[in-house]
Amino acid sequence: MRSFDFAPLYRSTVGFDRLFSMLDQAARVEPSTQWPPYDIEKRADDAYRISMAVAGFGPDEIELTQHDTTLLVTGQKKDEEEGRAYLHRGIAARAFRQTFNLADHVRVTGASLENGLLAIDLKREVPEAHKPRRIAIGGTQAVAGQDNVPAQVEHRVEAA
Repeated sequence: MRSFDFAPLYRSTVGFDRLFSMLDQAARVEPSTQWPPYDIEKRADDAYRISMAVAGFGPDEIELTQHDTTLLVTGQKKDEEEGRAYLHRGIAARAFRQTFNLADHVRVTGASLENGLLAIDLKREVPEAHKPRRIAIGGTQAVAGQDNVPAQVEHRVEAA
């Protein structure tokens, strides 16, 4: 297994610690995280879909939890009905736990289970406060109405 040294990047970047941690974590992927199989699809500029093959699981046996930038998908089969005698068990019914690291401002917008595929829709919604804004270069006097200068209100006292 090959490891990467991110130390040189720390000298020229600020605030990318989480990215380097995710890259390091991705290099240490365990084989158990490969089940159930899944696809990640980009549907639009800010829309994504995760499709997971969860044949044999019902909607009440799968749980989705989003906490900040982590999406946790868990599946736990309920107790089987007594009295069934299987001659062959080929459908995997083992419990699973799959974690996805989401980018900032990505949230789950919906999920559905159809034909053994769990579809999880995600959307990136950047708040207005985080969108790019124009910053004026000021001289000796700030110009009211610029994005980075609060508007000043004149206060007049009228004679009675």
